[in-house]
Amino acid sequence: MKYIVTINGNEYTIDIDGDGQIFVNDEHIDADLQNLGDGGLVSLLVDRRSYEAAVHNHERDQWQVLLGGEIYDAFVQDERAYRLAKARGEQEDDTGIVPTKAPMPGVVVRVPVAEGEAVTKGQTLVILESMKMENELKATRDGVVLEVKVSAGDSVDKDAALVVIGDEAS
Repeated sequence: MKYIVTINGNEYTIDIDGDGQIFVNDEHIDADLQNLGDGGLVSLLVDRRSYEAAVHNHERDQWQVLLGGEIYDAFVQDERAYRLAKARGEQEDDTGIVPTKAPMPGVVVRVPVAEGEAVTKGQTLVILESMKMENELKATRDGVVLEVKVSAGDSVDKDAALVVIGDEAS
């Protein structure tokens, strides 16, 4: 089965054939993925290198992956859904109000933005300590900070809204 995955604006085609072989952009990779129980923790082996990651299904086709202290937002569609969306001219919605949520429980280390501040896609909104690592949560689009819901030292639960960005008109 083929999937189209978009991460940070870069598109990748992932093909998993009937024998379990994995191809990324037509290049074979040796990979194995195992769930480590509840909570979205996974063990990933890629070309004999081991990784642990936290994977969270944020919305329908949107996933957040914490890997090596970095959070990646991934938009995943199977080939059929991707082609239908392209044919309809549908694009990922980048307007309206967008909350930045905690991908896992943690403690807020720092919030380097303030309400009313203009932010750009990729700008750090919150630094969250979780699993003994500091994780920078970044803006997924350009906008204005409408609300800061946390401050340094706050403990937060998974999926807690931390910062809300939107259009100036929102």
